[in-house]
Amino acid sequence: MKRRAWLTLGAVVLGGGGMVTYAVASPSSDPGAAGRAKRPAKVYDLALKGGTGDKRELPRTDTERFSMLGVSWTGAAKRLDGTAQVRTRSLDTGQWSAWQDLELNVDPLENPGVGVRGASEPLWVGPSDGMQVQVIRKNGTSGSALPKGLEVNLVDPGVVTDAETKAGGTAAEPAAFVADESPGATASAPTDSAAPSDGTTVAPTDGQTTTSPAATDTTPAATDSVPPSAPASPTDSVSPSDSASPTDSVSPSPSTSSSAPPSAPPSTVPEPPIVSRADWGADESISPEAPEYNADVKAVFVHHTDGANDYSCADSPSIVRSIYAYHVQVSGWKDIGYNFLVDKCGTIFEGRKGGVDLPVFGAHTYGWNRESAGVAVLGDYTTTSATNATLASVARLAAWKLGQYGADPGGTTQLTAGASQHNYFSTDFIAGSKYTFQRISGHRDGYNTQCPGGLLYDQLPTIRTWASGPVQGLKVSSVDGAGLSGSMYYTKGGITVRWTATTPASLISRFELLVDGKSVATTSGTATSAGVTLALGSHTVAVRAVHQSGKTATSAAVTVVAETTAPTFTTNPKLSLRSGTVSTSAIPVTLGWKATDDKALREVKLLSPTTATFGPTTTTSNRTAKSGAATTWSMRAYDYAGNYRTSSPSYTPVILQETAATKSGSWTTRSSTSYLGGQSYSSGSKGASLTWTFTGRSAAWVVSRAASSGQAYIYVDGTKISTVDLKSSTALYRQAIWTKTWSSSAKHTIKIVVVGTSGRPTVTTDGLVYIK
Repeated sequence: MKRRAWLTLGAVVLGGGGMVTYAVASPSSDPGAAGRAKRPAKVYDLALKGGTGDKRELPRTDTERFSMLGVSWTGAAKRLDGTAQVRTRSLDTGQWSAWQDLELNVDPLENPGVGVRGASEPLWVGPSDGMQVQVIRKNGTSGSALPKGLEVNLVDPGVVTDAETKAGGTAAEPAAFVADESPGATASAPTDSAAPSDGTTVAPTDGQTTTSPAATDTTPAATDSVPPSAPASPTDSVSPSDSASPTDSVSPSPSTSSSAPPSAPPSTVPEPPIVSRADWGADESISPEAPEYNADVKAVFVHHTDGANDYSCADSPSIVRSIYAYHVQVSGWKDIGYNFLVDKCGTIFEGRKGGVDLPVFGAHTYGWNRESAGVAVLGDYTTTSATNATLASVARLAAWKLGQYGADPGGTTQLTAGASQHNYFSTDFIAGSKYTFQRISGHRDGYNTQCPGGLLYDQLPTIRTWASGPVQGLKVSSVDGAGLSGSMYYTKGGITVRWTATTPASLISRFELLVDGKSVATTSGTATSAGVTLALGSHTVAVRAVHQSGKTATSAAVTVVAETTAPTFTTNPKLSLRSGTVSTSAIPVTLGWKATDDKALREVKLLSPTTATFGPTTTTSNRTAKSGAATTWSMRAYDYAGNYRTSSPSYTPVILQETAATKSGSWTTRSSTSYLGGQSYSSGSKGASLTWTFTGRSAAWVVSRAASSGQAYIYVDGTKISTVDLKSSTALYRQAIWTKTWSSSAKHTIKIVVVGTSGRPTVTTDGLVYIK
């Protein structure tokens, strides 16, 4: 087995009586995987200092690069009853992080082997070159004494692939170097036998960064040899804790471990993509022991690895390598404890060796490893939820692994306890007894730990549902090529049905488009739409999803009517004059129409001389038209199926000046730019009249209005039909104040007669407008 790189401690005497302590790592001589490694993973260990039984620490210390760290101690059976906190300095920014707690409540070991150490969970911090550590006994003076041999363990994951090298890795071999300036310090390393302190609990401080000593000929250089004083790493002959058999007091489980590889049963669902140990850069030389196997896999326990969640997914292989190195070279396990690991992008990594399709005996959930597999999500999920990509991959992995043994990932199973203990929820377990577990359970279901974090634990029902099927949240989201009116769609025949589902596509085998209950199209599980041409008539359209388990789910059906009958204009577009200010370029008009459809009218659009869109119940629109120009008013009516009909009548507004009228009585000519054509007729003589004759379908009398304006009678085709009062508080010119419209174009005569209103007899007329 590859030996760890151990740190030798020494001292250099400074001028003035001060002393600098230093530690130099001796990197491993094993080059890792030949021909592939650019820089192998390394583990460096620094003893924690302290003069009491209550606290061990290292002040801010410069180091070579590392990305993961933890604390460990002599004796795997010894628990650390207290807190361990670290802070690190970013290699990229030079900034120090806040204090971070290390998870100390790690699953105990069944039968720890010789050389196996107790250890915290490792913490991924990203590339760093400095750290500060303190370990404090619980409540300062109460609880068990701190264990002996406390040290901080730094892991440099190295660089394995060309891609990682290009991403910023360096091909240089690291040599750990730490230094802290400590005037008056002795050269000997601290021990665990010092007398206890006064019991004061020490909080993290923001002590100043110490200065590294200048290189001298007396400073030891990093070597590849293991110092004689360094503790021995576990040997191949040691039976590591994670592979130990239960004690004699434990009733044997129906599923027992074996070193003989079993056959790999086929699964009921497809195997998801899994990054192999070779691809993430496992150095197989550090874990030469053969794997052990269970008889089957009855359950999958979900974990989290702790550490930051802001890692780049490109760093995931480095994180996995670091956990592997930590489990083997720090804790002294035979291999990485988890069977699989999943990052926040959903990439699945092979964990413990032995074959991803085999029931490899792992070391992940104390007392339950013999009938289960363990999958760890990279990151900390106590305050952050896992991504959908992660949940989908865990669901796929669990469904595939459980599917090898005919187990429904949404169901429950009976597991035999391998140890007497209680879990996070205070449920007591007796060794040898059977207990009911969800097929997909959290670490905390089997052991008293917060793992996999409260928020990821809350997402386990989603994982179970996605893994088991059927597809959830399936619904038709839209029907392209059709218009929706109320709850019904209308089409001319060809449609594209779109759908959504909350179950990730990676867990779906296929979709089927159903028309009137029959499958008319089949797509892949990643598709979100399918097209079909419908026969004329009313149809029900739905989508059926087939989960990878074979379970099916069908969306609510929508009604789609295929029809090709175009709308009709029951009243073709017609133009009529309306009141308002008149000019030669803008005569106020009203456009009117009526359209209908045998199914559902959607809208009516004005296509020319300008554009506008109107709802199905709108039948008029106020517009303006240019005088003397024949204009086509083109409108198109659409139904919800997309059928349409167009009507394009042409109309010409005409201005008849007052000079075109037949006069009777006394009229005078007035000139002003405010009048149509620059002039108008005015009369205050009672009975004076003007008569216009035209052929058209709508007419409007255009006048000027003022406070002194009088009244006029209006005769249409010889019949008096109105008396118009022209009085206005403000002066207004070119006002269409009276209008008349007929159902069709015909010859008409309009006559105005001055009433001779007392005190304001004057009528000033600007002409007549009609539409032909």
